Amino acid sequence: MRETMIEALRVPGSSEASLNLEVFARDEDHVREGLLRAADGSWFPILRGVPSFLDGAADPEWIDFCARHGLALPTRGAGDARAAQQAMTTQTFSDKWRRFKNYGLEPGHETFLFDWYAKKFGLADRAELPDFYACRSRILEVGPGSGFNTRFMARHCRGEVFALDISEAADTTFENTRTLPNCTVVRADLMAAPFADESFDLVVADGVLHHTPDTRAAVEALYRKVRPGGQFFFYVYKQMGPARRFCDDHIRSTFTRMTPDACYGACEPITELGRELSRIGGTVTLSRPIDVLGIPAGTHDVQRLIYYSFLKCFWNEAFDFETNNMVNFDWYHPHDAWQHSVEEVEGWLTDLGVAKFQVNDANPNGISVLLTRPSD
Repeated sequence: MRETMIEALRVPGSSEASLNLEVFARDEDHVREGLLRAADGSWFPILRGVPSFLDGAADPEWIDFCARHGLALPTRGAGDARAAQQAMTTQTFSDKWRRFKNYGLEPGHETFLFDWYAKKFGLADRAELPDFYACRSRILEVGPGSGFNTRFMARHCRGEVFALDISEAADTTFENTRTLPNCTVVRADLMAAPFADESFDLVVADGVLHHTPDTRAAVEALYRKVRPGGQFFFYVYKQMGPARRFCDDHIRSTFTRMTPDACYGACEPITELGRELSRIGGTVTLSRPIDVLGIPAGTHDVQRLIYYSFLKCFWNEAFDFETNNMVNFDWYHPHDAWQHSVEEVEGWLTDLGVAKFQVNDANPNGISVLLTRPSD
């Protein structure tokens, strides 16, 4: 991290508590190793350029850090059931983003991913994305993964961009954005984000909140970080039809208990099915909907019909086999992967007092929400 960004950071849960920087090692213009110390003496380490606000007292890396710098291990709380639940999902994504550090950064990925972002934001096409970010003075992206979108935003934003991840994706994002002077990455739980409330004019949480123990609580926690008049985008899984839900639950009951390596292997036949169905290129036309299964009338690509209504067997020719398989792993391995209805999500917004929002129809298995926080 760069010293200039410290003023935006806070002790989690305390909007007013500032932090003092102690530098142990530098790498060009970054603090590569150091700590952030609060007024009460508590501290948070900076490791490989990324400040960590997690409770890592039992982490071997923290033990080594303390030994190197003559520090006593912190004695923060032992955590709760929620933290233990979140840790299981964090393991999935730490492994995923160690493996797929170039996701979204390969030449063939950009068209698919940024076209999809445009749809999720309700824009006409991806050519409008730079202007969408250009006017922002401070952006927070939660769950950046490889950091491909963090990098895009920082290149087009006139202000600062912060990326937050609870997993080792924070390290991957840092390495992929470290040359950008307006970009900072932190490792933290979004429920205890180390920023003051009402400090961002755009918060982005794409495909993240449903992987927490409580999606609604996660929405509310990030909403508090949005400035009055600012915007908040989030994408969560949409509740699918009964046949698809049955298959999801049946597969995930086995796959979530596997090691990441074993789950990648178990997903490969599902990915192969998606590939072969996609390459058929066939369609079926239904003159009437099958309401009991949530299947609409109309013409359906065969692979998409199976994918949306019966079994997630993702395939996209823009990606190699391993990346397609990762997308299926991403669905089946995380401990938490909640699905929600549009009516449920709109109820959350009503309770928050949000009147200005749009739910964009980007794809059938997700809910894309772009809201504006009231100014008064």
